[in-house]
Amino acid sequence: MTWPLPVTLTGQYATLTPLSQEHAADLAEAANEGDLWKAWYTTVPKPSEIPAEIDRRLGLQKSGSMLPFAVLTPDGKAVGMTTYMNIDATYKRVEIGSTWYRKAVQRTRVNTECKRMLLTHAFEELQCIAVEFRTHFMNRQSRAAIERLGAKLDGVLRSHMRTTDGSLRDTAVYSILPHEWPTVRAGLEFKLAEDR
Repeated sequence: MTWPLPVTLTGQYATLTPLSQEHAADLAEAANEGDLWKAWYTTVPKPSEIPAEIDRRLGLQKSGSMLPFAVLTPDGKAVGMTTYMNIDATYKRVEIGSTWYRKAVQRTRVNTECKRMLLTHAFEELQCIAVEFRTHFMNRQSRAAIERLGAKLDGVLRSHMRTTDGSLRDTAVYSILPHEWPTVRAGLEFKLAEDR
C-alpha cells in the first residue's frame, strides 16, 4: 500500500491540496513575482517550467518518494508548492521540503500554518518517527525559519549535491522527533495567534 496517501489539509489561512496541472497558471504567476527562480541558494522553477516541475513531482509521487501539494489561499489561488519527500515508508520518516511561496505570502501565517498542518498530519496521523528539513547551508532565511519551528540541526552534509549551475552544495539537515512535537506545535499555534 502507498504511504502516505494523498490528502487535503485545510486551515484558516491556507489549504494544502494534491498538486495537479490545474495549478500551473497560478504557480507560474507566483514564481514570476519577485523573480524567485533567480535565487542561487534555492530551486524555484521559472514560470515557463512550472508544468514540467508539476509533472516531475507527480512522477516522484508515482514512485513513492514524494507527496506534492499546492498551497492555496482561502480564495482558492495557488501561491506555492510544498511536499513530503524522501519518504521512508518502512521506518515512517518524511522530509518536508521543495517548498516555495510567492513573494507576497512569504513570512506570513500561510507558511506557519502549512508547516503546522504538515507536521500535525505527519506525527498525529502518519505516526512518523522523525520529520526532516533540509536546505542549502548558505540559505540563511530558510535555516532561520526551520530553527524558528523548533527543529534541531542534525548536521551538515558536505558536498551533498550539485546546484543547477553545477557547483557543489553543502546541505544543512534538521529534524523534529515525536517527543518534541507538542512543544513545536505549541510554538506554531502561538505564532498563528500573534497579530502579525
